[in-house]
Amino acid sequence: MTRKFFVCGNWKMNGSKKSIGELIQTLNTAKLDPNVEVVCAAPAIYLELTRSKLDPKFSVAAQNCYIVPSGGFTGEISPAMIKDCGMDWVVLGHSTRRHIFGESNEFIGQKVAHAQENDLGVIVCIGETREEKEKGITDQVIFAQMKAIADNVKDWNKVVLAYEAGWAIGTGNAASPQHVQQIHAKVREWLKNNVSEAVANSVRIIYGGSVRGDTCRELAAQKDIDGFIVGKGSLKPEFTDIINAKA
Repeated sequence: MTRKFFVCGNWKMNGSKKSIGELIQTLNTAKLDPNVEVVCAAPAIYLELTRSKLDPKFSVAAQNCYIVPSGGFTGEISPAMIKDCGMDWVVLGHSTRRHIFGESNEFIGQKVAHAQENDLGVIVCIGETREEKEKGITDQVIFAQMKAIADNVKDWNKVVLAYEAGWAIGTGNAASPQHVQQIHAKVREWLKNNVSEAVANSVRIIYGGSVRGDTCRELAAQKDIDGFIVGKGSLKPEFTDIINAKA
C-alpha cells in the first residue's frame, strides 16, 4: 500500500507575528513536492493568524488539547475550539508533554479519544528517553504507549504516529536510518498483531528527532518511514528540503 508522505513542522513555543509571516511567505512560494501532505503546528496564540495566511493546500495543527469541551481549566484549549478556528489536526503526546509536563500514557489516550470525538486528526507521538534506551527497554516503553493510543482510537484514517527518538531531539544528530526503520517496523508489526493488518499497512509512521535538510533523504528512503515531525528545522529555509525529501 502506498502511504502519502507526511511532514509536520512543529514550531513549538517559537515565533512572532513577523517571523511567522516570513515563514509562511517562504512556504507559500516554495516549489514543493505535491505528493506530500504538509501540516504546520503553530503556537496556540498564532493558530488563526497561521490559518488565515497559509496557503489552503497546507493544514494547520494545534500543539496540544485538553480532554473536555469547556470549563474551568485555565490555560487549556479544547478540540472543539481548535475545530471552531479552522484547524484540522492536533499534536498529542510529544516528548515535551510527557517528560516536562508529566503527561501519562493514560492521559494522552484520553486526549486522543476526545480529539477524535471532535473529528480532529491526531499526530500522536511515541518514543523512548536516553535512559530508557540505555536500559534496553525501548520496545516495552513504546508498546505501552501504543496500547494507550490504540485503546482510544475510533478512526485510524485520522491518525499519524510519530516516533521521536527522545535522546536525539535538539542535539542536531538524528537517529540512524537503520535504527528508525527498525523501530517503525516493530510498531507496524505491533499494529498488525494488536489492531489489524489493514491498519498496520495504512497508518503513517513518521520520525522526529533532529531531522535536517542534509540527512532527511536517507531517512525518507526507508520503507517504513512515512515522513517527519520537524522542530527546529521547520523554522529554517531547509524545511522545504525536508518536505521534498522524496522528490
